[in-house]
Amino acid sequence: MKRYLALILVLSTVCTNLIGAEAGMPQLDPKYWASQAFWLILVFSILYLSISKFYLPKIKKNLDDRESKIKEDLDEANKLKNLSEKKLKEYEIILENSKKEVIKILLESKVTLNKDIQNKKTSMEKEIESEMLKAQKEISEVKKNSINSINNISQEIASNIIEKISGDKLNESSIKAVIEDISKKNIGKYL
Repeated sequence: MKRYLALILVLSTVCTNLIGAEAGMPQLDPKYWASQAFWLILVFSILYLSISKFYLPKIKKNLDDRESKIKEDLDEANKLKNLSEKKLKEYEIILENSKKEVIKILLESKVTLNKDIQNKKTSMEKEIESEMLKAQKEISEVKKNSINSINNISQEIASNIIEKISGDKLNESSIKAVIEDISKKNIGKYL
C-alpha cells in the first residue's frame, strides 16, 4: 500500500511539471535522478552490509552473552538459595538438638544438686544432733557441778553467817547435812 502511494506521488509530480527545476532546485530535476538513485542505492547498500556483517553480529553476540550470563547467574543464585536453605535446616536441627541437650543437662544437674543437698542436709542434721547431745551432756554436767558448787558456797556462807551472828563456829558436817537436805528438797524446782 505504501509502495503504491509513493509511486502515485512520484508519477504525479513528473507528469504535472511540479518538478521545480526551473525554480533552481537541482534535486528535483529529472536529469539528476539517475545519479541520485545510484548514490542512494550505493550508500544504503553499504550501510546495510556494514550493519548486517559487522554491527549486528556483535550486538547479537553481546545479547547472547548477556542472556547466557543471566542464565548462569540465575542458576548460581538457585544453587546458593538451595545451599542456604540446607544450611538453615541444618542450623535449625543443630539448634533444636542443642536445646534438648541443655534441657537434659539442666535436669541432670538438678537431680545431682538435689541429691547433694539432701546428703548435706542429712549430714548437717546428724552433726546438729550430735552437737545437741554434747551440749545436753555439758549442761547436765554443769548442773551437777553447779549443785555441788552451790552446796559448797552455801555451806561457807551459812557457816560465816552463823559464826558472825552467834559468834561460835558450828560443826561443818552438820551445816553440810542441812544444806544437802534442803537442796535435795528444792533441787527439783530448778532442774
